[in-house]
Amino acid sequence: MEAIGDSLSTEAVEAVEFFPTPVSGAPVPTPPHRGRRHARWARVSLLFGDAAAIFLAFFLAYFARYVLGVGGEVADENFVEYADYGPVQVALVALTLVCFQIRGLYKLARGTAWFDEVLAVAAGAFYGVGLLFAVVSLVRYPANSRLTFIYAYLLIVLLVALVRSLARIFRALARRRGLGIARVLVVGDNSAGRMIMQGIVGQPHLGYQIVGFVDLATGPNFGRFKRLGTVADLPTVCATHDIDEVIIALPAAYHREILVIRDHCQRDGLAFKLVPDLFELSLNRVEPDAINGIPLLSIKPTTAIQGWNRLLKRTLDVLGAGACLVLLAPLWGLIALFVRLDSPGPILFRQERVGRSGARFVCLKFRSMREDADRVVQELLAQNEASGPIFKIKNDPRMTRVGRFLRRWSLDEIPQFWNVIRGDMSLVGPRPPLPREVVQYEPWQLRRLEAAPGLTGLWQVSGRSELSFDEMVMLDLYYVENWSLGLDLRILARTIPAVCRGGGAY
Repeated sequence: MEAIGDSLSTEAVEAVEFFPTPVSGAPVPTPPHRGRRHARWARVSLLFGDAAAIFLAFFLAYFARYVLGVGGEVADENFVEYADYGPVQVALVALTLVCFQIRGLYKLARGTAWFDEVLAVAAGAFYGVGLLFAVVSLVRYPANSRLTFIYAYLLIVLLVALVRSLARIFRALARRRGLGIARVLVVGDNSAGRMIMQGIVGQPHLGYQIVGFVDLATGPNFGRFKRLGTVADLPTVCATHDIDEVIIALPAAYHREILVIRDHCQRDGLAFKLVPDLFELSLNRVEPDAINGIPLLSIKPTTAIQGWNRLLKRTLDVLGAGACLVLLAPLWGLIALFVRLDSPGPILFRQERVGRSGARFVCLKFRSMREDADRVVQELLAQNEASGPIFKIKNDPRMTRVGRFLRRWSLDEIPQFWNVIRGDMSLVGPRPPLPREVVQYEPWQLRRLEAAPGLTGLWQVSGRSELSFDEMVMLDLYYVENWSLGLDLRILARTIPAVCRGGGAY
């Protein structure tokens, strides 16, 4: 997402006015924005933290080389007093901070990953230390120990990464207390707008709070996200709900409306971002090319899980599921015993599900309901609490005592590791649907069947049964189109905390 540039013409705004603008001969001053003030103080604090870390790193590097003799004893004729390194230390702090600024370390987006930030720190420190060492060597400054500079580089990366990790922890703690939270309004009830809302809710550490959304027309809510009105109501909505930031997810065809919204945000001092219209093409599927300088865009296949990617994913599935089956073998026997003692019926529950490309398979679970659960489902349809073709009841009367415990901790799904070994399922993927659900799918929803269903997925780590059906499908489509090994690993890492929280586990 990028902010709308000043290069956009404001002439089109005069043709369409969705809400009144103040009439005044003088320019309207932009009021101070609390989110920007907080960001400014955060950057200043980070700057001083980095400076202190670099200063300390160089001191420790000197101490290690000349006092502790790390790398070999220093001969008397080569010994350099710490005071002689004073100008070098000050120059290193200043030069490295400049390199950090060039690398964009003081204007990082909220969604920047920790690893990416550390890589930027390592690159900035490399240029800072390298340039300074080149200068002191060229001018033949007496304090130019190569090992000292190498130690300084390593310690700078370590200490600055530590400082920034602590800063992330403090920001997360502050955001839990409601400090530094940006209240966000999304403009647009389309796939881009919905994915933005889901992405923000799924990453609370970013410090965004989705207040709701507006669109060009009236309509229903989108799951847990509330429709607060239309674009014409945007000034009132922003004032009433104390909005800090507006994210515009309208198609590019509505450029006039986008310009109006931009002008309103600028007048009221609201931060605003624009979702590029290419999102509708799924940005990771766009491949740029050129012929005689003429830019061309081609679109990759609709799913990234093909060819070598599919083989890589299958390898991860077999190794991961095989290891879990071996490690959890004692738990299998214990759960089977409790299921057998708790209620009459089989230990394993077998149910037909729909897999990749519509193939049917038998999904295995530890039985968590009464033996006649499938026969009485028709009697409970009126109590369904889920949207779309899914059937879910929070306090399902068919559940057994042991079954509630198994569902709460997702232990009923352990036998599905065997489904993964067989190739029916994957460790990560869309939720495996029932045949009766698939026949009710709309055409666009069938695309979630392009990947093998998973034990876990974006739907589980983002709310599980608390999600509406449309939200679940949108997450599944995002996964199918944006698959990578890194995405699978991140979802697996987030699964354990999600299971421990137990949200939506019913």
